[in-house]
Amino acid sequence: MSQKQMKEAFVSNQNGTSVLEITEGLCLPALCILCRGLLIILSQHLHSSSHNSRTRFLVDFAFLIVPMVTTLTIFSSFVLLEYLVAIILVAGLLYEIYCRRTCYARMPFQKICEKFLQVSLESEHIPAISCFRVVNSAFTAVAILAVDFPLFPRRYAKTELYGTGAMDYGVGGFIFGSAMVSPEVRRKYTKGSRLCYLTKSLYSVWPLVLLGMGRLVAVKSIDYQEHLTEYGVHWNFFFTLIVVKLITSLLLIIFSLNKSWIVAISITALYQLALDFTPLKSLILYGTDGSGTRVGLLNANREGIISVLGYVAIHMAGVQTGLYVLQKRSHIKDWIKVAYCILLTAIGLFISLYVVQVNVEEASRRMANLAFCIWIVASCLILLSSLLLGDIILSFAKFVIKEAAVPCSWKLIQSPTVNKKHLESTVSEAKRKEPTLCLITAMNRNQLLFFLLSNVTTGLVNLSVDTLHSSTPWALCLLNLYMFTNCLIIYVLHLQDKTVKFW
Repeated sequence: MSQKQMKEAFVSNQNGTSVLEITEGLCLPALCILCRGLLIILSQHLHSSSHNSRTRFLVDFAFLIVPMVTTLTIFSSFVLLEYLVAIILVAGLLYEIYCRRTCYARMPFQKICEKFLQVSLESEHIPAISCFRVVNSAFTAVAILAVDFPLFPRRYAKTELYGTGAMDYGVGGFIFGSAMVSPEVRRKYTKGSRLCYLTKSLYSVWPLVLLGMGRLVAVKSIDYQEHLTEYGVHWNFFFTLIVVKLITSLLLIIFSLNKSWIVAISITALYQLALDFTPLKSLILYGTDGSGTRVGLLNANREGIISVLGYVAIHMAGVQTGLYVLQKRSHIKDWIKVAYCILLTAIGLFISLYVVQVNVEEASRRMANLAFCIWIVASCLILLSSLLLGDIILSFAKFVIKEAAVPCSWKLIQSPTVNKKHLESTVSEAKRKEPTLCLITAMNRNQLLFFLLSNVTTGLVNLSVDTLHSSTPWALCLLNLYMFTNCLIIYVLHLQDKTVKFW
């Protein structure tokens, strides 16, 4: 076998792992982000001096990226131990912050909680959504390179036909996260006719066309290894994004935004019926002649073309979630209800997933079937709810410490019944500038560039290193250096106030 064939075989024919294990890994970043925020608050209180950009970058990298790299590699079998360590750290930091509180020092805990529930929030964006998108981007960046090394568990790789692998979540999570902040959700195209809106949507995909064609030409010209059953011979992730964008734009012209969940359910149900009662499933798996042929455009790219239907449903579910989460709310107690509702919905979807997998069909990334769509949406909602709950806890810590400010978190404003001095200190002008020093904000700002940069550097590492025979220490060093380089470039661009956007 050639080196290319060996690498392709190394990532093929995998069966995935349990939904529970993937969910455990997904929620860990929320705890890490909470730890990072609490540590920043405590250090501000103890040292009263603002950290410089280098220190903030290293802290963010240590709490966001390093745990993700280790969880997907050497600590993949010790996720529960990581949870235990993170929970102990969160509890310890919260206890220290509460004991050192500078506001309501003589007030009982119950009264402090009552005051906290009256607090309002001031933020142009929902921090949990930014964190959600960044966690997905960082996870994808780590996984696309780590999968080529032996230290990456094979059960986390993309599944061949049925099953749930950690990498199977990546594409669905990316589409769901993009849908939550899509122009339709943000009411960006509120003026003009529907034709004007459709024209703008069509125009917005031309960068993806260039990126998709560029990736196709680059991969074919250097004979780079590919997982053929992922999308097909010519298809790639950018083409999926293009078609999903075009179809969902048409759907949102025909149907009301508030009916997005009905559209999502209808598409997945009809698609699953087509898989079960028509030759569609056979076409995806074996081609038009039943022998697995790759002759012709449809046969060559059948997985990528047909699975778009499932991703359209995921996008519509993301639109509905974005509409709900981005509604104007002022009080902490309202956001507690939001986190609670999203968590309950996620639990309900996981129960539905079990029923569907037992009685209908197991999840299949290759087909993006009903079970796969339910799994992706449920996983996204459980991650989003955990990030919201983490931000609420972080807000409580900021509430009891005077002048506390954490990058990419809610700013607090007080209700009229609360001390005005606390209000002034909470939103002081000096502290408003501190959140600019933030890796999360930087990655969210240039998310597409980070994704492209990760793909390019992944290719460079694969072309220059024998990943299949790399030792664990060497692979771990390479992965951290790769992520450090990508994150540093994005961070420096952010500090220079640059958004790389060419459309």
